[in-house]
Amino acid sequence: MEHCNCGASEKSNQLQNILKGRIAEAIINQLFLNLGFSVFRFGMEHSLPNFKTLLFNLHPDVAFSIRKMPDLIVQKNNDVFFIEVKFRANGKFSLVELEEEGNYPYDNARIVLVSKENIKCLSVIELREGKEMYPGNYNLFINRKEFEGDKRIVSEFCNYAVSFFSNV
Repeated sequence: MEHCNCGASEKSNQLQNILKGRIAEAIINQLFLNLGFSVFRFGMEHSLPNFKTLLFNLHPDVAFSIRKMPDLIVQKNNDVFFIEVKFRANGKFSLVELEEEGNYPYDNARIVLVSKENIKCLSVIELREGKEMYPGNYNLFINRKEFEGDKRIVSEFCNYAVSFFSNV
């Protein structure tokens, strides 16, 4: 496969990162659907797609809350979870990244990290307790009790993610 060596501009790097994030979100969306969850796309880019340009004119607290809306809400039986999907090629994610702009407002959210190696998950509370996601640790999505289901399905989606992101 030939690749264009046109020199990546900052704008094209931003676009690549947006696309990677949306692909990771689509994989996790489908994973939850296949595990029997109802999935609702909730993030700003879904709920308020044209609102982004107006954010700078809003009160800072309102703009922050809107920007920090979780990507998905998933529901199964009586359980409902906010899901924030992140892609990191290096497989690292910590509280520092989540709260770059200030305190993350959804304490009960789960952060699902898609990387070139696997899919991991921690709650915001676990991140605040000092846990982090990085290569080699055991915060695998497949082991999360609140999302128990057919482990073959989780493995299959993990393989999709690894296969897709291994070359990006």
